Amino acid sequence: MYRLDPRYGPAPGAVLAAGRRAVAAQLPKGPATVAIDGPPSVDFPRLAAHLAQSLAAEGVPVRTLDTTAHHAPPDEVRRRTDDGSGDPYYCRLADNPLTDLFDALPRPERPTDGLLLVHGPGAALVPHDCLWYADVPKRYAEAAVAAGTGRNLGLPGQRADLRRLFYVDWPMLDRHRDTLAPRVDAWLDTQEPDRPVYVDGPGLRATLAALARQPVRTRPYFNSTPWGGQWAQRALGFDPGARNTALGYELIAPEVGVLIGTGPDLQAEIPFQLLCALHPDELLGTDVRARFGTSFPIRFDYLDTVDGGDLSVHCHPREPYMRERFGWPYTQHETYYMTLGSPRTRVFLGLREDADVELFRKEVEEAAQDGVPMDPADHVLTFPAEQGRLFMIPAGTPHASGAGNLVLEISATPYLYSLRFYDWLRPDADGRPRQLPYEHGLANLDTHRRGDAVTRDLVQEPRLLRSGDGWHEDVIGALDEMFYEVRRYALDAGAVAHDDTAGRFHVLNVVEGEGVEILTAAGHRHVLAYAETLTVPAAVGAYRIVAGGGGAKVVKALVGLSAEAGRRASGPDVGRS
Repeated sequence: MYRLDPRYGPAPGAVLAAGRRAVAAQLPKGPATVAIDGPPSVDFPRLAAHLAQSLAAEGVPVRTLDTTAHHAPPDEVRRRTDDGSGDPYYCRLADNPLTDLFDALPRPERPTDGLLLVHGPGAALVPHDCLWYADVPKRYAEAAVAAGTGRNLGLPGQRADLRRLFYVDWPMLDRHRDTLAPRVDAWLDTQEPDRPVYVDGPGLRATLAALARQPVRTRPYFNSTPWGGQWAQRALGFDPGARNTALGYELIAPEVGVLIGTGPDLQAEIPFQLLCALHPDELLGTDVRARFGTSFPIRFDYLDTVDGGDLSVHCHPREPYMRERFGWPYTQHETYYMTLGSPRTRVFLGLREDADVELFRKEVEEAAQDGVPMDPADHVLTFPAEQGRLFMIPAGTPHASGAGNLVLEISATPYLYSLRFYDWLRPDADGRPRQLPYEHGLANLDTHRRGDAVTRDLVQEPRLLRSGDGWHEDVIGALDEMFYEVRRYALDAGAVAHDDTAGRFHVLNVVEGEGVEILTAAGHRHVLAYAETLTVPAAVGAYRIVAGGGGAKVVKALVGLSAEAGRRASGPDVGRS
C-alpha cells in the first residue's frame, strides 16, 4: 500500500524530543548564547517565547534577541538581492550571503547568568556557544505566501510574493543552511508550532550518514492547480478535501524531506537536500558529483489531470538561456511517462512539420493580450497518451499533457521555469488570468526538430538492454542531448532482477503491479508499493528487485555516462532553484 509517511528510525544514540518543555530541557542552562537560525517561515518570536517560559519555570533567566530587528531597511535589502531585470515572472537566482541582510551584525554581550536566545534568519552569524536550526518544510512557506500571510526574507511588513520566495529567498537560505549543517547542535521541526520536535545534531548527522548508504523514500505531497485532477485523492487517499491533486511531489530534491523518528508522534522532517550537502559522493556518486556538485539532478513528480484539464502548452529554458538569464548551470530536460493514459487522451509534443512560427507567435500574443482563443494543435503535434509510453521532452520543445492522464514526470531538477505559451484562457484559483511568460518561451522555442523528427527522436520504442529468468530491462528513452536516461524493468511474479548502481544513484518507481522489494548486498530491505518512488544511493552498489505475486513494472532513471552529457551538464554546486 502507498505510504503517505515513509519513516526511518534514528541512528543509535540519537536524541529526539517533542513538546515545549521537552525541547527546552535540551538547552544549556547557561551562561551561554544560543543561536536559533532558520527561514522566516518559522514563527521565531513564538518559539523563543515558549522556550523562555519553560526555562523560567525552571529558574533559568532568559533574554532574547530577534535578528530581524537588525536587518537593513527593506529597500536596501531589495537593492542588494534583486537582479534588477524588472521581469515579473522570474529573476536570476540570488547568490547573496545572508550577511547582505544586515548593515551591521549585532554583537550582544555574552550573558553572565542564564541564556541569551538569538533567533531568526542569520542568527548563526552572531557569536554563540550553541547553534540550533529551526525549520518548516518549504510547502508551508509557499502556501503562506500564496495565501497572503507569508513573509519574504528581509522584508517584514511587506506583502510577500512567490517570485521572490523561489528565486531569492530559497537559494540564499539553502546555501546558508547547508553550510551550517555540519556543525548544528540541534535541529527543530516546527510544523506544529506549539509542539516542536528536537533532534540532536550528532544524531541527525549519524542518521543521514546511514540513509546515504541505503534506499530511501522522501515524504510525498500534492499541490492543487487550476488544471488538476482527482486521481491521487481516489487512489492514494491524499487530502480528500482539496479541490484537486494536480502536482505530486515524489522526489523534488530542493523541497521534499525525509521523515526521521519512531512514530507519527515523534518524528522530524529533514530536507532531502541535506543528504546531498553532507554526503554527495555516497548519494550521487563521485562522477555525478563532479558534474552537478551537491545538486540532486533528477526529479520524479506526478501530473494528475484525471478528471481535470489540459496543461498549459509550454517549454523550458535551453542551456545558454538557463545559465545566462536564470543562473542555473544545467538544463531542464523532461520526460513524460504515462502511468495512466489511453489512446483517447493526448500529449502535445514538438512542432508540426508545417508549423508557421510567426503565426504561432501572433496567436500566442493575441491570446495573452486580448483573450483570443487558439488551437495549439494547429502548430504542435499531438500523440495518443497510451499507458506505458514515454515521451522525451528536451529543453525548448513545446509540450503539454492533455486531460485524463496521470503523468510520471521524470525530469531534470530545475523545475520552476515553465515558459507558458497558452493556457486555454484559464483563470487562476482567484479568478485572475494566469501569468503567461510567453516571451521567454518564444526565446527558447526549438524550431528545428519538427514533424517526423519529433516522432523518431522523442517517441522512442523500447530497446532490450538485458534479461534474466522472468524479467527483462529495456531502455525506453535516451538522447545524446539529455544527461539522463530512462529504463524499465518488466518482472513476472516472483522474479528477481539483479542490478548495481556502479557508482551512480538510481531512482525507481513502480508503474504497474502491487509492488516490489528492494534488497541490498548490505542487508537493507525496502518495500516499494505501486506509484511510490525510491532513491537508491550510489553507495548501495549491488541490489535485487523482487517482484510480488502479480508481477510488476518498475521505471528506473539514472545519469548517463556519455561525454556529451557530462560536458553539457557540468557546472558549479547548486543549492536550489
